Amino acid sequence: MRLSVPRVMMVLTGALLLTYAFAIAPATTSEGRGRAVTAEAKAPAQPSASPRPRELFPPAGKTFIGIMTDKGPHDFKPVDGFTAAAKHQPQVMLFSEGWASATFDRTLFDRIRDRGMMPMLGWEPWDYQLDQGARKQKLTAAEIDRIRSDQPRYRLSRIAGGDFDSYVRSWAEGIKSLGYPVAIRFAHEMNGYWYPWCELVNGNQPGDYVKAWRHVHDVFRTAGVTNVTWVWSANVRYTDLTPKLSTYYPGDDYVDWLGVTGYYGKWDFAQYLSFDEIFKKTITEIRTFSKEPMVITEAGASDHNGRKAQWIKEAFQTLRSYPDIIGLIWFEVNKELDWRIVSSPAVATAFAGAVAAPRYQVTWSPDMLLRTKLEN
Repeated sequence: MRLSVPRVMMVLTGALLLTYAFAIAPATTSEGRGRAVTAEAKAPAQPSASPRPRELFPPAGKTFIGIMTDKGPHDFKPVDGFTAAAKHQPQVMLFSEGWASATFDRTLFDRIRDRGMMPMLGWEPWDYQLDQGARKQKLTAAEIDRIRSDQPRYRLSRIAGGDFDSYVRSWAEGIKSLGYPVAIRFAHEMNGYWYPWCELVNGNQPGDYVKAWRHVHDVFRTAGVTNVTWVWSANVRYTDLTPKLSTYYPGDDYVDWLGVTGYYGKWDFAQYLSFDEIFKKTITEIRTFSKEPMVITEAGASDHNGRKAQWIKEAFQTLRSYPDIIGLIWFEVNKELDWRIVSSPAVATAFAGAVAAPRYQVTWSPDMLLRTKLEN
């Protein structure tokens, strides 16, 4: 059939429009269940920038200063007093919670974090109220130690046997939910005789401490907790008669930081004991079985023979010779003796001058990773 000129023009115009549409339309292909994907969507994605590595705490060559007070995050007045006296913001706060009464409370951790300090939990499997009750009576130190250490409910074999697993798991889930790093100093000073988790008392047997530590650690690991740094903390050795510290060590797979507790002027009958005389022997022994980073988890000085300020000044000078010590936590408590730096202006001045050194100028933030290996 012959078409009229107008109809021919209309057909040609339609064909040209269709050709143009196919020419500029994006190509499509079939992917998955018939879903159309444009060629633009199929183009390879541009490589994204590598995530910025998280900073380590403390940085290489630095040592943090921490604090432990009587009330912990329940009352920050002692922290404020310490900070003012030291002219230095502590970067870590150690606080204690006992298994008999303490349940996980996120607010305690967050209060510490909000003040720019990393929380270190001193986690103690015992009923500390028995100790407090004994101290209110007119008892000898030996009688108090016997009462506080004789707690069969918290025998190490019961911890290792899983009797407290539901309690441990509740803390594991709580700490996991924090989303920022914390340290746990579990069952410290195990080489003594004054706590129910010490192997020398409470019906505990050799090897029980390691079994209990590993079991608690494994409960956290099974719960998927990855934001905990585990701190194994021994007391300085007062005598060679007690077992070797290696018998209490769970192994590097279960420990991130090594801790040591020691004080000047507590049970000292000598005129003066330097930092080395108090700590070096124990540190040297620990270094025979582990090379993990080390923290002085409790330190303090009384005004023994009027030399507290001198001891502080000389202790921090000596600390320079221990590059593997990445932190020191001061026991800012007036208990039995006054260990606080606010005890006198001379002591506060000595401490402030010591921590003003560049080595102690450290900042902690929740997005940092805790240093768990020493530099080569």
